Amino acid sequence: MELKNKKVVVTGADGFIGSHLVEQLLDEGCQVKALAVYNSFNSWGWLDTLPKHKQSAIEVVSGDVRDPNGMKNLVKGADVVFHLAALIAIPYSYVAPDNYVDTNIKGTLNVLQASRDYDVQKVLITSTSEVYGTALRVPIDEKHPRQGQSPYSATKIGADHLAESFYRSFNLPVAIVRPFNTYGPRQSARAVIPTIITQLLAGKSEIKLGSVSPTRDLVFVKDTVRGFAEIAKSDKTIGEEVNIATQKEISIGELAQTLIDIINPKARIVTDEVRLRPEKSEVERLLGSNVKIRELTNWRPEYDLSSGLQETIQWFREPTNLSQYKADLYNI
Repeated sequence: MELKNKKVVVTGADGFIGSHLVEQLLDEGCQVKALAVYNSFNSWGWLDTLPKHKQSAIEVVSGDVRDPNGMKNLVKGADVVFHLAALIAIPYSYVAPDNYVDTNIKGTLNVLQASRDYDVQKVLITSTSEVYGTALRVPIDEKHPRQGQSPYSATKIGADHLAESFYRSFNLPVAIVRPFNTYGPRQSARAVIPTIITQLLAGKSEIKLGSVSPTRDLVFVKDTVRGFAEIAKSDKTIGEEVNIATQKEISIGELAQTLIDIINPKARIVTDEVRLRPEKSEVERLLGSNVKIRELTNWRPEYDLSSGLQETIQWFREPTNLSQYKADLYNI
């Protein structure tokens, strides 16, 4: 499938990955309709920070994936749907699991049903590496067992199975996109890299973290959104689950020390008990296989960890960007 001139819908377009995907799709020559979650401030999230010429090139719709009628109106006339809208913070899923069911499962159902009703040519459902839980074998390929180690991951497993059922039951052209740990400019303060960087740039000498032993497969956001685009273009990905991974891992402790060495070598890591996950809920190891995406698409990672971190740090150093984060607070 060629994306140029396609009418595409992006849910969760106001978020971290979603806003970067909107930019990628504009570069691909798409006509983009972007869903931003409704709020009374008329805020479009990170879309508000895009250059004016990019904002004027997209149609922004305020709404909520939990509204089935709203999703029907959103999807009508679309060729391709990229469904990214979700509640993603793991700690908050311990507090409000009902909200995660409503948004991540029922919201996905609404998008799938609307896409089926309007014969969308391709639907990309966003999964997460968290569905795998702690690695039972590495690198983790798409056949790895699913383990619901948090309410968040459990709802994403449910959403994935719903998407698969619509492919098998109704022949809906679905692809399940499974990014590993994406990072980069605009990432939420709930994630580990912004947590570390913002504390360091705020001049903290003690960097508060949870467990530092888990490992993660870190994918720079520009590589992630290119992955979405390449999965959309490939007809081979219909009915498939596809990882976006670097097939490399680093521990949280090593990552934190790398950032400390770059920004403030005098800082040290301290454990903050509040930031620790329940023992059986912590995902200790994530190292993804990217064999399948390389076989089915033209995607290859363009950023290594060093170049991705440098671009991320540079973005956070901009006072306007850094001012949007509260380094003194733990963001669940």
